[in-house]
Amino acid sequence: MNKEEKKQELAARAAWMYYVAGLTQQEIATALGLSRQVAQRLISGAREMGMVTVSIAHPVTRCMQLARDMAAKFGLSLCRIVPSAGLGNEAVQQMLAVEGAEVMAQYMSEERPQVFGIGSGKTLRACIDALPWLERPQHQCVSMIGAIARDDSGTRYDVPLKMAEKMQGKYFFIPAPLYADSPEDKTSWCQHQVYQRVTARALGADVTFLGIGEVGIGCPLNAEGFITDAQVRDLESQQVAGEMLGHFFNHRGERLNSELDALLTSVELTSHTARQIIGFAAGERKYPAIRAALAGRWVSGLVTDEDTAVRLLTA
Repeated sequence: MNKEEKKQELAARAAWMYYVAGLTQQEIATALGLSRQVAQRLISGAREMGMVTVSIAHPVTRCMQLARDMAAKFGLSLCRIVPSAGLGNEAVQQMLAVEGAEVMAQYMSEERPQVFGIGSGKTLRACIDALPWLERPQHQCVSMIGAIARDDSGTRYDVPLKMAEKMQGKYFFIPAPLYADSPEDKTSWCQHQVYQRVTARALGADVTFLGIGEVGIGCPLNAEGFITDAQVRDLESQQVAGEMLGHFFNHRGERLNSELDALLTSVELTSHTARQIIGFAAGERKYPAIRAALAGRWVSGLVTDEDTAVRLLTA
């Protein structure tokens, strides 16, 4: 047994003790002769490796009703709401990941070959981490966003690759940065035959899973160097509310004109979409972006939280 296999065995043992036997992290640490911090990492690792799945047989009635009301108000074909009343953001994000994984797993369980368009970011990555391992080699995962970061490295949130690994399917990535260096550079990237074949596949996806991002100083696009402080301020002067795959929209859900449009290489999105696009986002910080994405009909489905749903329904 190699080192990685030993680690997985230990994580599985810790998961059984924590989730089934009901032992505390300290009790697990004592039983395994480890520190509490190592025991905690093993339990978290077991979830990330897909050893642990969560299934709650009794739904929250209020959340089910909120989901029905949201679907009716915003014309959604799918809506899932996780409980959030009285909870902190970290707990809400963990529940969003579990519910998001459940939604994805329903599509992945299809026997007929499926093409999944996948975005990027922490929320989608958390959903993928919560997914069980499913043997579905007939399915394909296609990236909706450039796989090259600003410093020429691969993106840290390569969500489509992780999902393809979970179901043992094929992975297609966009060989381009999110934003090209110039309009001419964008043309060069986008004229490549591989780029055109991958984006065509993404546009024809059976279902697309995307995060809904906030925009402001310190937001992921800004913090990771994709857009500058000056570009953020320019977007804020246009009343930016959110973004999806680098497509910026205002509080009415209308696409904003930006100098970044001439550089963007991600797969094209449009408001009032006719495609099956499911958005994943929750929490107070994401509320303006979620509301705008719904106002502009950028998504046909949504997985979010209880407090956000209440605000959206009473706005």
